[in-house]
Amino acid sequence: MTVQITKTTPLDAFRRARRMWLKGEKISLAALADDLHIGRATLFRWVGNRDLLIGEILWSLYEPLYKEARAQTPGHGVDYVVGVFRHINMTILHFSPLRKFLHQDPEYALKMLTSSHSTLHARTVEVNTRLLKDEVRAGHLSPPMNIQSLSYFMVRIAESCLYSDIIGGREPRDEELEDACTAVRILLGGKV
Repeated sequence: MTVQITKTTPLDAFRRARRMWLKGEKISLAALADDLHIGRATLFRWVGNRDLLIGEILWSLYEPLYKEARAQTPGHGVDYVVGVFRHINMTILHFSPLRKFLHQDPEYALKMLTSSHSTLHARTVEVNTRLLKDEVRAGHLSPPMNIQSLSYFMVRIAESCLYSDIIGGREPRDEELEDACTAVRILLGGKV
């Protein structure tokens, strides 16, 4: 009888941490290393630090949502961009693991979600900029301002709605997200 020993990989560590996050468990790198039967130094070499790991987890959830929104939203130009914005942010608004993450440690969650130094925020602005540039390049959009600024403002508008319970003490609402869609439409130079 041959016993096969499987070696733990960086992907195993990421998948385990992602499952923990989705269940609402707090991620401790020390506990994760123990759980995977690897040294802490090895885990740190693989994932960097807790912030980087959580940033990658958040991005692993956002990126497929972004691709889904682009694939499922019909049309082009202002209507298309607003439709993609609505699809993504309505899904995020009702994503219970994210709501749990926000309420467990609001200050830390906001840092991970909205800080200009966070992995998620920077990548979100980047893919949003790509969306706008694609529509401009196709001749479907002619925004009245710099695309980089527009992309940043769109992301900040979404964040103000999605995290309004933490930022402003009022529960996020679908109606407010629809108002955000109207604001994005106006920023894009579309008619209301």
